[in-house]
Amino acid sequence: MPTIFVSPTPTPLKSKGKKLSHLQFVPSAQPPTHMGPLTAFAVNPTNLRFETQEEKESVILFLRQHFIVNVPWIVITILLLLAPSFIFSKLFGVILSNFSLPPSYLLVGTIFWYVATFGFALASFIGWFFNIYIVTNERIVDIDFYYLLYKKFSEAELTKIQDISYTSGGILAAVFNFGNVTVETAGEAPNLVFESIPFPEKVVETIRSLTEQTEEGAV
Repeated sequence: MPTIFVSPTPTPLKSKGKKLSHLQFVPSAQPPTHMGPLTAFAVNPTNLRFETQEEKESVILFLRQHFIVNVPWIVITILLLLAPSFIFSKLFGVILSNFSLPPSYLLVGTIFWYVATFGFALASFIGWFFNIYIVTNERIVDIDFYYLLYKKFSEAELTKIQDISYTSGGILAAVFNFGNVTVETAGEAPNLVFESIPFPEKVVETIRSLTEQTEEGAV
């Protein structure tokens, strides 16, 4: 799988009227990321627009769940594809030895099995591919697809963000550096949760710096 992100050297964040005691990830200092079909983390992505994007609104971060979350359903799909060769032949062999069934039942059952397996794999992939998170210089956008036909669009303006945090637990999360980012908002705006995204600490730092710049009128 091609590299989707190369971690840059952190750059000190300059802020008016105050000094920061630690280095932060500054998206404006990063080169644009070329978007690939399976990209899960992109900073200042090129040639990317979404349906409600405004004319002067620019995309800072593009996010999907880390690709590693696809491994369980990929493994299950492989096992389902191999199952007919080991299970159906023996199962139908036992049935045919006790009952008189047309041999075509084996063919129909096998075709149905593969169609159901394909449907499971397609739904799992689309659920990962089209569930995306976008951070712009004005807001945060969460786009979720359910059951292929239902889409949920949630957003929160940067000025309404009250708190942002991330959690990362488990061996896989530690090895592949992914976790959940929670964005708490004020008023009636919905709280947003970015699930299993790569580099959650960079996402938190980016959103926090954007909110600080928005408060200072720099955006």
